Amino acid sequence: MKIKPFKGIRPPKDVVEQVQSRPYDVLNSEEARAEAQGNEKSLYRIIKPEIDFPVGTDEHDPKVYDKAAENFKMFQDKGWLVQDDKEQYYIYTQTMDGKTQYGLVVCAYVEDYMTGKIKKHELTRRDKEEDRMKHVRVNNANIEPVFFAYPENGEIDALVAKYTAGQPEYDFTAALDGFGHTFWVINDEADIRRITELFAAMPAMYIADGHHRSAAAALVGAEKAQQNPNHRGDEEYNYFMAVCFPANQLTIIDYNRVVKDLNGLSDEAFLDRLSKHFTVEKKGPEIFKPTRLHEFSLYLSGNWYSLTAKPGTYDDNDPIGVLDVTISSNLILDEILGIKDLRSDKRIDFVGGIRGLGELKKRVDSGEMKVALALYPVSMKQLIDIADTSNIMPPKTTWFEPKLRSGLVIHKLT
Repeated sequence: MKIKPFKGIRPPKDVVEQVQSRPYDVLNSEEARAEAQGNEKSLYRIIKPEIDFPVGTDEHDPKVYDKAAENFKMFQDKGWLVQDDKEQYYIYTQTMDGKTQYGLVVCAYVEDYMTGKIKKHELTRRDKEEDRMKHVRVNNANIEPVFFAYPENGEIDALVAKYTAGQPEYDFTAALDGFGHTFWVINDEADIRRITELFAAMPAMYIADGHHRSAAAALVGAEKAQQNPNHRGDEEYNYFMAVCFPANQLTIIDYNRVVKDLNGLSDEAFLDRLSKHFTVEKKGPEIFKPTRLHEFSLYLSGNWYSLTAKPGTYDDNDPIGVLDVTISSNLILDEILGIKDLRSDKRIDFVGGIRGLGELKKRVDSGEMKVALALYPVSMKQLIDIADTSNIMPPKTTWFEPKLRSGLVIHKLT
């Protein structure tokens, strides 16, 4: 894997908490507007610039993208974002529920994405890619990082530990989620060189979160290479910003489903249809959470049920067939409820497990949804097996938590 250090653009320590934000795609325009209220330094003014326009302004309007670039320049002019004077790597750690994961902030190589060395496990949608491409183009920068996993490496762990034993550059707890975010700078030339060498020996890296951002960053880099008659291959646009975590430190949590109706079936008929492929057991009104692979939790009309997939309904030797999301998509959502396309069907919605199973109950009890389905989370091993075999996971399979905070460091393409 080819990586390089870069001259990060970062907030001074005293404004980092005002600048930093959640990623652009985990909240809508109204939520961003509310979070940024009264804070002129919020990164949402660059990543969700529609908040500087009247409510209802189309976030894909060209003037909204132009506003992003205008605000990015203004942040630099006012000293809220300042570029480091030398190329370096950074360490970004996140602590959730007492567990810390240690990420290295690097510039990944566009060509490694194009040739599949940076491996993906999800399909991307062209419209979402195009939106992020416009954002990268207009700012001439990767404002937000992508989230990669790499095969764990003891020497990298030791190098990271050497720095994290020292005084951090930033250290704060995000008010909204209570997770800790800490940041260090790696500026020793020998350490920078060694990290570059250790990554060079890796056969692959894996996109954990941020498939659209990865695609957009790589495609803009390739586009700039084509447009430059004097392209050499070492220009800054050949690289894009990523935070890379050892795979063994990452946690994937469940990603659950809620459906509006039973496709014309009564409760009894629906449960009866389920019993063809699953052992169905009524658990009562107390929340029931799946505890192992191939066990599901269903909430319907005030009661929770456990569903255990019967032998023969899945293939543990097939990287896709083993997934509970495949089993539930094929045997419940498609076969019984008639939901063929998870990406476009308006009868289904998805709820990240960070919200808890109480959120599923709430959406069904309110009458908005008829039934909820909770899944056991995918493992990192399953994700890597899928990426290594060039397979693609079904939509809405993985939810990583904690999410990367945006605004701690930015990568300029020139």
